[in-house]
Amino acid sequence: MYDAFLLLGFGGPEGPDEVMPFLRNVTHGRAVPDERLAEVAEHYLRFGGVSPINAQCRALLDAVGAEFERRQIDLRMYWGNRNWHPFVTDTVARMHADGVQRALVLATSAVGGYSGCRQYREDLASARACVGIGAPELIKLRHFFNHPGFVTANADHLRAALALVPEDERESAALVFTAHSVPDVADADSGIEGRLYSRQQREAAHLVAEAVRGPGAAFDLAWQSRSGSPGTPWLEPDVNDHLAELAKRGVRSVAVCPTGFVSDHLEVLWDLDIEAATTARELGLMMVRAGTAGTHASFVDAVVGLVREQLNGTDPAVVGTLGVTGVDCPTERGCCVSRASASRRR
Repeated sequence: MYDAFLLLGFGGPEGPDEVMPFLRNVTHGRAVPDERLAEVAEHYLRFGGVSPINAQCRALLDAVGAEFERRQIDLRMYWGNRNWHPFVTDTVARMHADGVQRALVLATSAVGGYSGCRQYREDLASARACVGIGAPELIKLRHFFNHPGFVTANADHLRAALALVPEDERESAALVFTAHSVPDVADADSGIEGRLYSRQQREAAHLVAEAVRGPGAAFDLAWQSRSGSPGTPWLEPDVNDHLAELAKRGVRSVAVCPTGFVSDHLEVLWDLDIEAATTARELGLMMVRAGTAGTHASFVDAVVGLVREQLNGTDPAVVGTLGVTGVDCPTERGCCVSRASASRRR
């Protein structure tokens, strides 16, 4: 039996005074100087110091809650974040005070890997430890990168973006999917067999490309939002470098689809709508950008489906070849170790 649903997000500032404290939380323990954080803070300040991610989490929670009500799924709704208010520890404490015994948790990451899966599990464990005896049991829902509802939502947004390309160039427009880059060593250590993160990101891109253009559809996967030391290898190519390569090949139009993200938060807006769009203009490329899954009805339906798998034991809905993943996290077998641990081992 479950009595609650928890949306677990990354968090973001909701005013200029919150930007630097938020960034210090995000980089805690990584010795990132304030001078570097100030550069990133400018991205937030350009949007008034408000990250859109919190409003997007509220909208998703409202949409899922409305669908629960329509389908007579009786779960109390909660929301908590890793890096900013409402912090997940505070939310779990409130759940405990409300008498919640057992809750299902949707993390706003579709894939595995340390930051996308295991770290959220660590957040939940830490929150329960802070609450102490009687803390609610928290069961994280599985990865949903290959859920048909997630694929459909992204495919619909990609079709809408392609409709903005002139008709005579639409079929030849390059499809470029993006996801957050991570250190190569973190990807190598993701999953039991390694490279789980990049394999799942590529599979999501593949599924959306084929949903839009049919079997065998050509696409590229590029990476964005890299941070950290320039001497540390991260997943490549960077989306801006890839746009330059496409221009060299004579490509004229590009549709960028950020399947690696659940909502249009600041990294999507800054890295794609500002930086990548500027790069495309300088290269003479026409670039359109697809929206993320957000509150698309098919994605909301996917979330409901993930919950029903747990409530009713319904068969998992997946497409593609990678199957069901993220049901548990076998840390004792080295699943998705942290970047720091990975670096120390090498």
